[in-house]
Amino acid sequence: MTDNALITWSVLMPVKVLDRAKSRLAELAGPRRGELALALARDTVRAVLQTAQVARTVVITDDPVAAAALRTLGALVVADEPRDGLNAALRHGAALAAARWPGSGTAALSADLPALRPAELGQALAAAAAWPTAFVADAPGDGTTLYTAVPGAAFRPAFGLASRARHAADGAAELRLPGIPGLRRDVDTPADLRGAAALGLGPYTSPLAAELLRCAPRGR
Repeated sequence: MTDNALITWSVLMPVKVLDRAKSRLAELAGPRRGELALALARDTVRAVLQTAQVARTVVITDDPVAAAALRTLGALVVADEPRDGLNAALRHGAALAAARWPGSGTAALSADLPALRPAELGQALAAAAAWPTAFVADAPGDGTTLYTAVPGAAFRPAFGLASRARHAADGAAELRLPGIPGLRRDVDTPADLRGAAALGLGPYTSPLAAELLRCAPRGR
């Protein structure tokens, strides 16, 4: 029997092809939208790799630039063979991870958490180990930034619109933890980026965000 207190985790991060990523940031980032999307992913991977409970980070992507950059940081990169959306990509990554590391838990994490701190993710994973499946809601409270399954539990990610409600309806435990603002602050809009900046951005996103936000018209 697995001692859940000793679980290590395979963290899965899907990364879109960069020129199709972060469409709601197009007005702010313009032709640098792909560059911003990659910076967000690099800071997220960096934080994940510094988290003690994480054994490995598996990035699922078909973008060669993202693959090379994230592999350099230490992520394992696999192709998005299903090419059927976010949840299919996560299930593909989970199947590969379960086959290679069956004793590890599986965690799906948003790739746009530039203010994430390793201690926040570590706190959430430690709490998640007590439940077959669990999740963390995003800052607005409608979506999900982290979804987990311990070894042997069915991995059924339901990311997308209203994913908080779908994960809860499927029986996953919601982790209502204090002190994890970076884990909950994903970035889809300029307002999200400002919110993440207020928390403190990672080194890849920080200079680019400062430039883009400084040049943005007021209210954007």
